[in-house]
Amino acid sequence: MELFGLVDCNNFYCSCERVFHPDLIGKPVVVLSNNDGCVIARSNEAKALGLKMGDPFYQVKDMLEKNNVAVFSSNYNLYGDMSKRVMSLLSRYTPKLTQYSIDEAFLDLTGIDNLQEYGKEIVRKVGKGTGIPVSLGIAPTKTLAKMASKYAKKYKGYEGVCLIDTDEKREKALKLFEVGDVWGIGHRNTKKLEYYGIKTAWNLTQKSASWVQKELSITGLRTWKELQGESCISIEELPHKKSICTSRSFPGVGLDKLQDLEEAVANFAASCSRKLRDDHIAW
Repeated sequence: MELFGLVDCNNFYCSCERVFHPDLIGKPVVVLSNNDGCVIARSNEAKALGLKMGDPFYQVKDMLEKNNVAVFSSNYNLYGDMSKRVMSLLSRYTPKLTQYSIDEAFLDLTGIDNLQEYGKEIVRKVGKGTGIPVSLGIAPTKTLAKMASKYAKKYKGYEGVCLIDTDEKREKALKLFEVGDVWGIGHRNTKKLEYYGIKTAWNLTQKSASWVQKELSITGLRTWKELQGESCISIEELPHKKSICTSRSFPGVGLDKLQDLEEAVANFAASCSRKLRDDHIAW
């Protein structure tokens, strides 16, 4: 059986900051966007306080201070460096590793014995070697592996590893998984699917292939097949970021000289190009 692993770094940006501030382990941490505009990363403790992704900093500043939340400005050079360390360690465990995003990677684990223990070793070694806690989902398709990684992150009893390698495990996982959280389906289709009584991933798999293709297009059909245990999505077909942005605001009166503006635009364009290359979207 073909088996894929999906390694996901837990609360990556916050975890990176904690590597250099270990006193913050177990305490609420948030990371802010460029120019400290809004919240873009939250530790589990910060999530428990009710902080949401995208919360404007000025609106939650008092709450953050009241609850002694550690606040960091985003440091993408640090996060990129920590990502490379994680990927370097992961590459030791498989000859086929594909980095999907700054904090996620797919591993080909086909043919490896005792996968549960092998997965736990990966989680332990990466955590010890980088200081970044990770979760690992293992399954016969990339979509199921993504789902398994979420379970591995959510439930401590899995010890960081969730293995879906039987139909029984797959059915149980699908029945407990909200359809809007399925990779490739997304919340944009949730209302439509709920209208037809589809609330879980399992409900979706009970629809016919023709119905799924009609309502969710060929992309949705591939996801439906993957949920059934049929691997049919290649690495090249995985959904990538829809946009990449590098932006800044300028203090005071801003820029009033064309030369300064041209220099700023050139620098930001170069930064975006670097991000595109790092994500293997452009060369």
